[in-house]
Amino acid sequence: MSKELDLPAIKIEAENLAEGWERAVVACWEQGARIPTQYDKEGDPASRDVSLLLAVRDAFAEPRIHRAMPGGIYDLEVYRQEVVDGIHDHWIDPAAGKWQYTYHERMASYDVPGIDRPINQIDYVVAALAEAPHTRRAQVSIWKAWEDAGIEDPACLQRLWFRVFDDRLLLSAHMRSNDAFKAAFMNMYAFTALQRVVAEMLSERLGRQITPGQYNHCVDSFHIYGSYFDEFEGFLKSLESRTFEQRVYTTDMVQVLIDEAREKIAEALAKDEAVHTDARGD
Repeated sequence: MSKELDLPAIKIEAENLAEGWERAVVACWEQGARIPTQYDKEGDPASRDVSLLLAVRDAFAEPRIHRAMPGGIYDLEVYRQEVVDGIHDHWIDPAAGKWQYTYHERMASYDVPGIDRPINQIDYVVAALAEAPHTRRAQVSIWKAWEDAGIEDPACLQRLWFRVFDDRLLLSAHMRSNDAFKAAFMNMYAFTALQRVVAEMLSERLGRQITPGQYNHCVDSFHIYGSYFDEFEGFLKSLESRTFEQRVYTTDMVQVLIDEAREKIAEALAKDEAVHTDARGD
């Protein structure tokens, strides 16, 4: 008789992000190994944990948004803009006790000791794909061993890998750790938004249409924390009482909310910039 895996390995294929995320968190709950975490408080149940390969056939197929995501549409749009546009890169200031990095900063301005200029890895990916769309070398690295080893909040995302198949851009996001219920959907949503940006940049470079295609979400530790099991069980009950259509949004259904969020974010960024300008004395 073969021994059970210490950490179950889950593979899921889905048509869209909402379906894929939902099936992934349910699989983690049902099949996950029981193991403590470094964030547990006394009395918390052990987390449930799997390694995950989620393959979504079309990153922008609808319905794209799951109603059970953490926060709301505003939070989702803020996070998208953080990853894609770097709206909070100016919050990076570890010496002052602020953020140690952002994913966008690591992608667009990757500093390496001994190299004078930071590396824009997104530009590299587009250039590599333009030269050979089938290349296996178009990737973005997030981890910095000389900075991240031992810090309080090391990067969960490790790398992004891009490749073109029949004028469809595939993205594989590789994460060392991912909170399945509280963070994974927002990660997937923002990473696929970046996938679309890269596809648009590549289209302009090649002079032909490249569209976002398959999205792979690869995680070493995809976990549900024991601290919120009660909340997660409420989510499971909603799966029994609501149809899939009642559990998701198409983008069109919430476009008004997305537009409102963008206006509020722009206002907040303008106020933030005004504060920084006053502090600099410009």
